[in-house]
Amino acid sequence: MAFFLGAVAFVVALLATVMLHEGGHLLTAKRFGMKATQYFVGFGPTLWSTRRGETEYGVKAIPLGGFVKIVGYTPLEEIDEADRPRAFYRQPAPRRAVVIGAGVAANFVFAFVLLMVMAMTIGVREPGAATSTVEEVSPCVPATMQSACAGDRPASPAALAGLRAGDRVVSFDGTPVADWKGITEAIGRAEPGQTVQLVVQRGGAGREVPLRVTLADVEGRPFVGMSAKVVGGGYERTGPLNAAVFAANGIGRTLAGIGDVVVDLPSAIPRLFSPDRESTPGGQVGSVVGATDVSGQIFASEGATTRDKIALFLSLVVSLNIFLGALNLLPLLPLDGGHLAVVGYERARAGVNRIRGRPDPGTVDMTRLLPLTYLVVLLLVGFGVLLILADLFNPLRLPE
Repeated sequence: MAFFLGAVAFVVALLATVMLHEGGHLLTAKRFGMKATQYFVGFGPTLWSTRRGETEYGVKAIPLGGFVKIVGYTPLEEIDEADRPRAFYRQPAPRRAVVIGAGVAANFVFAFVLLMVMAMTIGVREPGAATSTVEEVSPCVPATMQSACAGDRPASPAALAGLRAGDRVVSFDGTPVADWKGITEAIGRAEPGQTVQLVVQRGGAGREVPLRVTLADVEGRPFVGMSAKVVGGGYERTGPLNAAVFAANGIGRTLAGIGDVVVDLPSAIPRLFSPDRESTPGGQVGSVVGATDVSGQIFASEGATTRDKIALFLSLVVSLNIFLGALNLLPLLPLDGGHLAVVGYERARAGVNRIRGRPDPGTVDMTRLLPLTYLVVLLLVGFGVLLILADLFNPLRLPE
């Protein structure tokens, strides 16, 4: 039941995100006197609708998006002569740019506000201190640093050496260590395949036990197979000013993460159906199906507190809004960024002609852009279907 509620909550959040995006277009278009005839959530057959003034509001059967129909959004559209003065493409460029960008702005503003509210109510999670005490010993040597253990993987060096949960590491290869940072630095100075002496304190008496550990090789780095016990940490509420800084930093980190995903995506596509799918940023990208599944996992998680679950779910919603906003900024039709690029090109071309003493050439011939638009749509749909299949047959999993 918890999984189902989490999945439903994400679908509701997705529809709210789309409504915000399209609402940004709608409100600004109406503010500038343009004619908007439809504002719908979903696609396909209409389930319910009502008309307020000249705009029909409603819900359609397939909850995978939404749209707002503004009369004359491109010169290719046939419109009534009476509506021509209010057609989108006949409006001044600054107004068109505001309407186009308002959807993206709505998503970013919502993400910013939601992060601020989280910081002031749930609180900002402060990381605990990683001690030199071993919390868990990995049973195997994973294929990558991000991979989980599989049945055919060899035993980890820590497990072979007899390291136990609760042991406190006091030295590594003759170097005294006081905390986990010191341990990781000492491991980093070693080489894969090297045999070192690990001295630990074990039991209530704190007796020292020497262990011989032969480091494994994982992605060219030395691997022991132990994790630290973390103490302290927790959530701390903050005031509006610090919450605004937290929100801005959160959006910046998310955008940087999206950049890492874009760079890694081409190399990650061949691994979408492999066990190490999540080993790189690109492999952690999912479809709507995958995000819905992850939301269900958040709600069904047994080891997390209610506060943790709410924070994780709201972070997922924030990421969704930032991703939708960033995606729509790409200068490709039919995305908002593509329409902004067209407006920018029209203004630049008009400026050049004005300098040369020539008349404004007007709007761009959109028929010449249709082949590229169809190609972008085909690629987006194809990649979306690929991600859906990957999420169905090789689903993403929350880290334990």
